[in-house]
Amino acid sequence: MTPRSKRVLATLMLLLGSMPGAAAAQTTAAAVVSDTVPFKPAPDAVADSLLVDIRSVDSTIEVQARYATPNNFTGAPLPGYEANRAFLRREAAVALGRVQRRLRSGGLSLRVFDAYRPVRATAAMVTWAEASGRRALLDSGYIDRRSRHNHGLAVDLTLVDPGSRTELPMGTPFDEFTEAAHTANAQGRERRYRDILLRIMESEGFKNYEMEWWHFSYPMEGESAFDKVIR
Repeated sequence: MTPRSKRVLATLMLLLGSMPGAAAAQTTAAAVVSDTVPFKPAPDAVADSLLVDIRSVDSTIEVQARYATPNNFTGAPLPGYEANRAFLRREAAVALGRVQRRLRSGGLSLRVFDAYRPVRATAAMVTWAEASGRRALLDSGYIDRRSRHNHGLAVDLTLVDPGSRTELPMGTPFDEFTEAAHTANAQGRERRYRDILLRIMESEGFKNYEMEWWHFSYPMEGESAFDKVIR
């Protein structure tokens, strides 16, 4: 392992919880944001004025915030996620509420894995990719140094049966970084469910990222990136 790799790995370990103490963790996260992400987030007060909890728009939307838990591709909670909540810019949240109402009328529902993502969490993803030998995920676009999630304008989600709360088969799990996760790369019922999700999200103004069937963004003017902790 090179000296640089050792430094990156050490930083990752600090970010993902091996350093005790909130103040030390915040200092580490801030340093990584400064070193890794070439932009300055907007103040938290701006985030407070623009972001809304999606369940305040429609309480029937289920939230399973993967990055607040170890159940994600890094194997550990990411910095900035301290609650099982999901936020979006108000306009995007309202549009998602329309999607949910239409799905519910047809016997389906939404489960959200991620929405607004603090900048420090994106920085931690980048650090993880570099430290774990997965830099190809950065080069291929699966992990971005600057994500529309940071702006509260992207959402990762799937379809569920609202009665059993069982996820419908979509062909791959969330955050599988393979060609099988490309939206068009499915057959049979998995393709039908992907098409349902795609059509209804696009009808309300969202745009799919073709390499990830679960990822949709909402186009808006006046974008700002945020680093407010999710609590």
